[in-house]
Amino acid sequence: MHRRWAVVLAMLPALAACEVGPDYQRPPAETPVAYKEVPEGWKVAQPADSISRGTWWEIYSDPVLDGLERQVAVSNQNLKAFEAAFRQASAIIREARSEYFPTVDGSASVTRSQTGGNTATGNTGGGGGQPKTRYEVQGAVSNWEIDLWGRISRLVEGDLATAQATAGDLASARLSAQAQLATAYFQLRVSDALKRLFDSEVEAFARSLQITQNRYRAGTAARVDVVQAQAQLDSTRAQAVAVGVQRAQFEHAIAVLIGKPPAEFAIAPTTTVFTTPMVPVELPSALLERRPDIAAAERRIAAANAQIGVAIAGYYPDLTFSASYGYNSSRLASFAGPSTRFWTLGPNLAQTFFDGGLRRAQVDVARAAYDQAAANYRQTVLTAFQQIEDNLAALRILEQQAAVQADAVRSAREAERLTLNQYLAGIVSYTNVITAQTVALNNEQTELSILQSRMVASVVLIQALGGGWNANELPEHGQPEEINIPPTEDVRPGWVKWVSKVIPWF
Repeated sequence: MHRRWAVVLAMLPALAACEVGPDYQRPPAETPVAYKEVPEGWKVAQPADSISRGTWWEIYSDPVLDGLERQVAVSNQNLKAFEAAFRQASAIIREARSEYFPTVDGSASVTRSQTGGNTATGNTGGGGGQPKTRYEVQGAVSNWEIDLWGRISRLVEGDLATAQATAGDLASARLSAQAQLATAYFQLRVSDALKRLFDSEVEAFARSLQITQNRYRAGTAARVDVVQAQAQLDSTRAQAVAVGVQRAQFEHAIAVLIGKPPAEFAIAPTTTVFTTPMVPVELPSALLERRPDIAAAERRIAAANAQIGVAIAGYYPDLTFSASYGYNSSRLASFAGPSTRFWTLGPNLAQTFFDGGLRRAQVDVARAAYDQAAANYRQTVLTAFQQIEDNLAALRILEQQAAVQADAVRSAREAERLTLNQYLAGIVSYTNVITAQTVALNNEQTELSILQSRMVASVVLIQALGGGWNANELPEHGQPEEINIPPTEDVRPGWVKWVSKVIPWF
């Protein structure tokens, strides 16, 4: 009998050989042959392009930025939330896989009972009996589902795809945080440059005020010239102070991105001059493998496809298996004897014949969810191409604007110098000098604003291209260690930990 039972148990998993529902195929997404806005002189990236894989910010060659970026993945609280979501999705995979195996329960009991009579008075009422003790030990397998139609397999397939999608979400969130930090950093550095510009202008305007005061004392200038020079100096000082507000906000944003309280973080001003790097671009088709949000959207299609199979499996009968084995005796001495042994063994086949359209509705829900996921995937791809084209165009146009603006700055500074000389020669009024100085200052502010826009556009372009990420980084089995997430504390009882070393899935 034991041999027959073992044969039945060994054959049951082999029955699960069929998976209903459609097999997954990635839906097509419209992909252009080339980018429209690639600037002249740019080329498609080669395998040894200048963007380091993973550490894409190294293209800017800024050691301060490099040190800050490396803290994002370690301390950013938003990323920790995405890591927790991935661990949750990984645990759900293990939960689904557990249905492949039977649940084996064990129990042991000792009961003492009596029926009829009153032994305390000796009066049994004609039907009395002595108290009896029974000993029972049994093990049982209850309602073990045999995966005939692939319902469990589709569940595991869908949960794995969902876990991979959450891994893509994590990578996308990490890339977004890195890009936000780089953007805030360059905006902070432009604020430093703007502060230096205003400080330099304050010194220049202070000299102009001294000149007008000297000329006023000498009687060659009007009092209004002194007042105008003083007003211009004070206004520029106020602008220099106002720059500190934005700089502080950028510094606070960087602190939060690296997981530190703003009160405990500071970035020293620097005079480093930075330039916009050349960002190589790859063929458009490579974008489908480089963007983590695209990979996440595609994995959600796979998860939705698996749910169609789960819903369709509801049309087919459920086959479950139950078994029990144990001993039951009223005497402990003969407890484990052949005469006290009992067992049960048998399958159960159940089929729903009428459910008011429930299963059909569930299949329709699953198919609609698939169509929604596919549409979201295609929209994500289109949005990605738009972001790349937007920032390619921005870099191309801003580069042209920067060249023209540099000429404007040179001309404005020359006009300022000539106007000041004319004022000293008494040819023009001081109003002309103030106008020329204001135009020159505004042009230099515009030049810095263009530089900031170019740096931000380069960061956003790298983000739109996926940074250094690749779809091959998605975990194949949905395990946190596959994407370097530190494991959480094992709180299982000691005996469970010991057994799990022998039985890994325990």
